[in-house]
Amino acid sequence: MKPPPPLNYIRSFECSARHLSFTEAAEELGYTQAAISNHVRALEQYLGRQLFIRYPRSLKLTEMGEAFLPTLRQALNQIDFATEAVLASARNKTVVISCPTSLAENWLAKCVAGFSRKHPDVEILLHGTIWEDSTEQIADILISIRRFDNMPANGMQLWNDKLVLLCAPQLVHGQNPLKTPADVLNSNWIAVHGRQEFWQEMADALGIDASANEKRLSTNSTNIALEMAASGAGCVVTTHSLARTYVDRGLLVEPFNIRPRSAWNYYLADGQASKGTTVSKVRDWIIAEAQKVTG
Repeated sequence: MKPPPPLNYIRSFECSARHLSFTEAAEELGYTQAAISNHVRALEQYLGRQLFIRYPRSLKLTEMGEAFLPTLRQALNQIDFATEAVLASARNKTVVISCPTSLAENWLAKCVAGFSRKHPDVEILLHGTIWEDSTEQIADILISIRRFDNMPANGMQLWNDKLVLLCAPQLVHGQNPLKTPADVLNSNWIAVHGRQEFWQEMADALGIDASANEKRLSTNSTNIALEMAASGAGCVVTTHSLARTYVDRGLLVEPFNIRPRSAWNYYLADGQASKGTTVSKVRDWIIAEAQKVTG
């Protein structure tokens, strides 16, 4: 097996792809333009595939470059997070929290902000995850979403969640409004990868046949799904804990007051790292705030 390419080749490619410019990548990374160009060319030789189409004054990603970039960028983010978390662990009052991005944005950010106002001496590093990743070694507090038949060992359920059907206000009050559950069958159904069962459970609760709907949109992120629904793209089914921010802001409404129990819930667990009383203080705060959440 070939040894992996040097990390500076990877960073040079990612930065060049972000700017679509070797010159701007050089300015950001502190190399010369020639060095960045050489790094990328060496990476292309390593892969045996061209990553950029080079024009006299600009760059364009090839299909291979576009396919390679997202996974590579996620790996670099993980490296950066791990580095920051290790550095943070050396600081006495830094607590590292790993949490799914959707919950981190829609609930935990506000929770952490409240803690920070009360305890300004404690630094919190909040790491949002898409799908689950291996943060047990570096996080002090781990929050994960699991199905009831796959609960984490030693995990504490934060609340009992329920499913909600949501759409933009104009779909309820505009032309062709959603008046009955059967009307939902004529709308786009926005699904989240890994949570497609939400729609089946909601359809059962509404008493409609899920197979009768053929208008589907999908994404890998609940927040993207919520934004699509808020833009009027269709209806979405998600947990109330993630939806309440959008409902409170008036961006989304529930056309029907039907909330079946969710098979998926959020769980809090301690990471392998520990900082004693400081971590306990943050953990207790999160649990207290979680008790205020209702499905």
